[in-house]
Amino acid sequence: MELWKGASLKRRRRNLLGEDLGNLGTMELDQLENQLDSSLKQIRRRKGQFILDELSELQRKEELLLETNNALKRKLEETTAEIRLSWKVGEQRVPYSFQPVQPYDPVEPLQYNSTFQFGYNPAETDQATVSSSSQNVNGFIPGWML
Repeated sequence: MELWKGASLKRRRRNLLGEDLGNLGTMELDQLENQLDSSLKQIRRRKGQFILDELSELQRKEELLLETNNALKRKLEETTAEIRLSWKVGEQRVPYSFQPVQPYDPVEPLQYNSTFQFGYNPAETDQATVSSSSQNVNGFIPGWML
C-alpha cells in the first residue's frame, strides 16, 4: 500500500510539473488546473504581502532618516547661532580674506648646465664640490647630478 502511495505521489508531482499528462482525462486535467490556479493565487498573495511589508519597513526607515536629518539641521543652526553670538560678544573680528589655494607642485624644473662633461677628472673634483655647494644655495641642481 505504501509503495502505491509513493508512486502515486511521484506521479502527482510530475503532473504538477506538467510532465506525464498524456494518460490524464479531462476531469483530472481540470482538477490539476484548479490546483495550480489556487497555488498561483496563494503565491501571489504571499508575494504581495511581502512587498507591502517591505514597503512599510522602507517608509519607517525614511521617517527615521527624516527625523535624524531635521535634528542635524537644528543642531547646525544652533551651533551657527552660538558661533555668531560668540563673535558678537567678543567684538574681536578677525579679518578674513579669501585666497584661492594654488596647487602644490613638488617637482621643480631642472636647470640646464652647459658645463656637464662625461668622464672623471680628479683635478676638477674640488672645483665641482665648491661650485655644487654654491649652486645648492641658489636653488640649482649640482652639475654632477645632471
